[in-house]
Amino acid sequence: MAESAGLDVFFVLVGAILVFAMHGGFAFLELGTVRGKNQVNALVKILVDFAFSTLAYFVIGYTIAYGVTFFHNAATLSGGGAGFAPQGFSLVKFFFLATFAAAVPAIISGGIAERAKFWPQVIAAAVIVGLIYPFSEGIVWNANYGIQAWLEATFGARFHDFAGSIQVHALGGWLALAAVLRMGARVGRYGPSGRPFAPSSIPWLALGTWLLCIGWFGFNVMSAQSVAGVSGLVAINSLLAMVGGIIAAVVVGKNDPGFTHNGALAGLVAVCAGSDLYHPLAALAVGAVAGVIFVKGFILTQEKLKIDDVLGVWPLHGLCGLWGGIAAGIFGLEALGGMGGVSFVTQLVGSLAVSAYAFAAGYVLYWLSNRFAPVRLSDEQQRRGADLAIHSIGAEPEF
Repeated sequence: MAESAGLDVFFVLVGAILVFAMHGGFAFLELGTVRGKNQVNALVKILVDFAFSTLAYFVIGYTIAYGVTFFHNAATLSGGGAGFAPQGFSLVKFFFLATFAAAVPAIISGGIAERAKFWPQVIAAAVIVGLIYPFSEGIVWNANYGIQAWLEATFGARFHDFAGSIQVHALGGWLALAAVLRMGARVGRYGPSGRPFAPSSIPWLALGTWLLCIGWFGFNVMSAQSVAGVSGLVAINSLLAMVGGIIAAVVVGKNDPGFTHNGALAGLVAVCAGSDLYHPLAALAVGAVAGVIFVKGFILTQEKLKIDDVLGVWPLHGLCGLWGGIAAGIFGLEALGGMGGVSFVTQLVGSLAVSAYAFAAGYVLYWLSNRFAPVRLSDEQQRRGADLAIHSIGAEPEF
């Protein structure tokens, strides 16, 4: 019994560390995509957002989602009563889920890059992780408020989101879209003399993708949260969805390195929800569709709609996450080689509902923020760059 508990503690702890490492991936992906005068800001922002997000989740967010409070003595927290599991398992579970929650501000950061004030955005991140995220998390992963039971009674199955295509990625992507729309485009991006801004470093961008891809196997596989529940099916499905995303993005994106590297992430975003259900070939297809969605969605957003989503986080996380939630209700069916136990209607309703909730909550949050603590940097600060305007130092101060 004690050995089993210890294995689960270690298993989930390794998962938490892998997902924590993904935040370095978010940072380097943003660093490589933004212009050189905003690189320091990308690094500092992701790290500080993580710190304040974790604190907000510890104090209030986790309680909203799971009804658990950490205001007990250390002996109790380590498994000495009050519902806490032996050997501190409940604590490493919090660590694991906190890294998921803190991914949402990291996603938003990429959308509003180069034009966000520092402290107002940190406060917004804390509100998102402390209030907005855990409300839907409790519904999706803890069956709060009876909504999952209602879906099961009405449509034959509960909403299935094994590793967060909807609860993490779609929620983050649709929050980011609201933030980008509220903040507006960067100075010089659109208008009569507007122009595209080239990435500052393809190698740093690529490193960000590699870190995210590696950590993603902790994100997906270790969402089982126990050694007894772990499945190699999740691992192979994650791998093939990533491969599908890469192949589709490099073909449709005509060898563009940004599309190619983000194609891997698109496939992984989409497979999260149904990674425990799919036949591996279905996971390949889900990832390939996501790669196409990202490339086409990024072009549509930037060129047609003129929405200045710097890293393309709405098409990547918002649209590919939405596709992933719906796809679980298609390719997860036994008729298509899946494990079954899902309903297409439930997946459609749940995916759309969480995405709509995220967009509405994000729009209200950034509307309030703009009224009381504006998030957008001034035009002059943007021209100077967030590094000097906010941190008083550039990425290479020696030069």
